[in-house]
Amino acid sequence: MSKLGAHGNQTVDIGRMLDDGVFSGFQKLVVCLAALSIVMDGFDGQLIGFAIPSLIKEWGITRNAFAPAVAAGLVGMGIGSAFAGLFADRFGRRMAIIGSVFVFGVATSLIAFSPDVTTIAILRFCAGLGIGGALPSSTTMTAEFSPARRRTLAVTATIVCVPLGGMLAGLFANAVLPHYGWRGLFLIGGLLPVAFSVLLWFVIPESPRYLARHPHRWDELRRLLQRMSRPVSADTGFADAREQAIETRAGFGALFASGQARDTMALWVAFFMNLLAVYSAFSWLPTMLAGEGLSPSVAGAGLTAYNFGGVFGALLCALFITRFGSRLPMLLCCLAATASALFLRSLDVASQTTLLVVGIGLHGLFVNAVQSTMYALCAYIYPTQVRATGTAAALAFGRLGAILSAFAGALVITQGGAAGYLAMLAGAMLMVFVALLVVRKHIPRVNAGAAETLKKESHA
Repeated sequence: MSKLGAHGNQTVDIGRMLDDGVFSGFQKLVVCLAALSIVMDGFDGQLIGFAIPSLIKEWGITRNAFAPAVAAGLVGMGIGSAFAGLFADRFGRRMAIIGSVFVFGVATSLIAFSPDVTTIAILRFCAGLGIGGALPSSTTMTAEFSPARRRTLAVTATIVCVPLGGMLAGLFANAVLPHYGWRGLFLIGGLLPVAFSVLLWFVIPESPRYLARHPHRWDELRRLLQRMSRPVSADTGFADAREQAIETRAGFGALFASGQARDTMALWVAFFMNLLAVYSAFSWLPTMLAGEGLSPSVAGAGLTAYNFGGVFGALLCALFITRFGSRLPMLLCCLAATASALFLRSLDVASQTTLLVVGIGLHGLFVNAVQSTMYALCAYIYPTQVRATGTAAALAFGRLGAILSAFAGALVITQGGAAGYLAMLAGAMLMVFVALLVVRKHIPRVNAGAAETLKKESHA
């Protein structure tokens, strides 16, 4: 793990120290804070889906009139994802996370004072910049604070906080909308992440792997390692042998370097189609159900079930990936998501309400199982120097699918009703299956040595 440098001082392999070492309480705290930032992300990102039916009723406008507002938020997410990754790789993960949470909190709270759809669209764009930036930054932070044997589960548990945040948004909306309306929904919902960003400023540290790449910040890294129960001497230097051996250059171009281009393109397609399916649900599922004559409470229950299923699906898929590697579990979840959407098409929405909500929960389980674990796949495929950039680029391209969902969802629901909407979801997940089949560098199963370390750690 360490060796003597050219001048006799000790050099620590930070990658090996983190990958093979224990998962300390402080590391778990940082992962929890990153996960909570994603809870806030999912919470604020889905408030618009719960507010649209109330806005349509109050302002007397059509669902199509809201498509630009929904799309504006998704455009902001795409831009935020792309630039946050570059920012995080250059200036650090810590400020990228704090800034993202603060931006989407302030913008969301200001929506409460909107006089028209245009203002909502502008503010949703601003909120989207922060919402989009939080995901790649937080997952990168989680990946770089977690040992290799825990990384897939830790990253997935962080991303699964998007549907968890959506679940909380549903409960929050049910409690707030009847008493304070949509304005209270956005005002209170935006102030919560603003307060959390202040907490992050005082508590969350920088990534140790990022600090190891910047010698002028090694003093900060030594203090951080002390807090992680890994004290080192004042003259200790740092290296990351495995990643230094495979890296050739930094920046966006490295995503298409030798051996990376195929996986990068496949990941982009997978993110595009998966986010098309996910955001079609986040933005339009309650509206689609309401359009089929179901009550607002049932429509809200459908999206809550979708998110609830997603939480369990993502965690279960992460456990299977640890045991079997990522290829088989992710591909099976894609096929199951396709099949569950086609099953929902066969139901009578009006008379089989309970079965419909359960089926939506199962569909959410499989779709979010794939979506959440794709971030862990990105963390495995890309090295530290471009990890945030690679994850952000895949997510940014995926946001194009989310943007398409803003218009496609409204159009398909208007023209084809529930049957057309569910067929779109099935087709999207089938394309995700094809893209992930093309990926060459899937996460391997945990080897016997790592499994033994994990067993010893659990008994410590």
